[in-house]
Amino acid sequence: MWPVNLLIVVATFFGMEAVAWLTHKFVMHGLLWNLHEDHHRKNPSSFFEKNDYFFLIFALPGIACLATGSFYPPLQVLLYPGIGITIYGFAYFMVHDIFIHQRFKIFRNADNFYLLAIRRAHKMHHKHLGKEDGECFGMLWVPMQYFREALKKKANHA
Repeated sequence: MWPVNLLIVVATFFGMEAVAWLTHKFVMHGLLWNLHEDHHRKNPSSFFEKNDYFFLIFALPGIACLATGSFYPPLQVLLYPGIGITIYGFAYFMVHDIFIHQRFKIFRNADNFYLLAIRRAHKMHHKHLGKEDGECFGMLWVPMQYFREALKKKANHA
């Protein structure tokens, strides 16, 4: 049964990109803008932001799936989406908070075309300081133009 379980984990991980995009566009830049607004400030007032509450909000479905799948055998299948959600959360933290926003000063000089593309797309997202007129709401998959720009930039520096 492990190939099916692995497929569930992988599908959940990739499906979370769609969930993240939709939530970022319609919830964070919509109903819960008051929690996300400080993330769009040029100079945050502290290391922590109100936006960090989303980390807890998004962790809850993963925790619920992990706990239910682990401790309630009839719903053991929920363990695998929980693993996929948790892995996506870890990837989000590593890419968004550490790599893009440099909350910890590591991975500063990464020059991989993929990483350059997602960093540039996120920078374009942050050029809009208000909740309207946003663009590039994804994290791991961004519009193709940013991948093309990154490949071009790498080719010019080679």
